[in-house]
Amino acid sequence: MNARVSLFVKARQSHAAAKLMVCVAGCALLSGCVGNPFADAQVDPRSPIAKEVPKLVRADAAYPTFAGVPAVPKDVRPRKQYGVAAGQNDQAAADLEQATAETTWTLQHTTDAFAAEARATVGPDLPAATTADTEAFAAALRKRATPPPPAKH
Repeated sequence: MNARVSLFVKARQSHAAAKLMVCVAGCALLSGCVGNPFADAQVDPRSPIAKEVPKLVRADAAYPTFAGVPAVPKDVRPRKQYGVAAGQNDQAAADLEQATAETTWTLQHTTDAFAAEARATVGPDLPAATTADTEAFAAALRKRATPPPPAKH
């Protein structure tokens, strides 16, 4: 069997010259990007900040250094406590899921008492409407919805 030993083993080395030419061409194209685009940059005189730029830009300005990086604050909790707090949140979430699982919700025998209390709060039941009442109500609505006759000129 003529299978390769690995998928990452190259079968032939004949494309080395082509790869070299591609790399040279890529380097030649990228060499046009070398330079400082801000060296000759000008501020648009119509800009609202044009008057402020000369006051703020100084050629002899000091650049920041790594010595200027502030020290690590001392009044924050250690890194391990963030993990402890995250674990506590995860535990609280798991406790909440367990407490509100589908098996924990049951109907109590006080459902009838709750329904009776709700009915007492709302008031007495209305009498059931008959078909004649419904038809009379619908006829009254149709009469009200009839447009007026067209105006005579």
